[in-house]
Amino acid sequence: MFVASLLIILFNFEIVNLLKTKYMISNRFWLRTAGLAGILGGLILFTGDMLFYYNSAGTDMKMNMGHVSDLRIKLSAVSALLATWFYLFGLLQIHYAFKTASRTARNIVIICFVGILTAYGIIHGAYVAIAVSSKLAVQYNLDISSVTELATEANQLLRLFVYPVFATLSFVFIKEVWKRNTLYPRRMVFFFPLIPFLFQGILDKFLSGSLKLVIMGGFLNIILVIFFTASTILLWHHNPKTD
Repeated sequence: MFVASLLIILFNFEIVNLLKTKYMISNRFWLRTAGLAGILGGLILFTGDMLFYYNSAGTDMKMNMGHVSDLRIKLSAVSALLATWFYLFGLLQIHYAFKTASRTARNIVIICFVGILTAYGIIHGAYVAIAVSSKLAVQYNLDISSVTELATEANQLLRLFVYPVFATLSFVFIKEVWKRNTLYPRRMVFFFPLIPFLFQGILDKFLSGSLKLVIMGGFLNIILVIFFTASTILLWHHNPKTD
């Protein structure tokens, strides 16, 4: 599994380089489109989150998943694939922003982003097991925590592989942007996913009800929507032909 994941990451990295070389480096349209694709990827996967467990009548995610329709689970699974494609296309914009950074820093940022965004899709897809287990628990009146325990542990295990990659990305991205080695202004640092991620626990304590379910349930995709939106706005007037 590790080897297969590594091959996927390397393959996606080569696609990013190919698209960047042929289109983006000389075309403002593709620069903007890439940013919008990243935003769309976040919105699609956020929708996938809500398809899994949004229910205005309850805030227990697993119990909500136990009552959603089969169609919602299927559509949520498909959203993971579509969102990952859009997310990866969005990396063209980040690659462009790091064109003035060292090649090592640029490659680290892109490879880390590819790994993380690919993991987003894989982990969301793996959530299907939790949703199906929840439905079986509700259908046969079983203890939902026990029935979903294995699927939940497997999902959490997948997340553990992402944390060191995210730490590496955060260090390099923030350092390069703050030192003005990229085309991003320094304020881009405040829109990087690490900043809202650090306040996730605090935010969780202040929210309640359906609002908490929506924001905390889709939090990881919301922070990426914010990131790609900021990136797109800050690079909107850049022209690859003259930069």
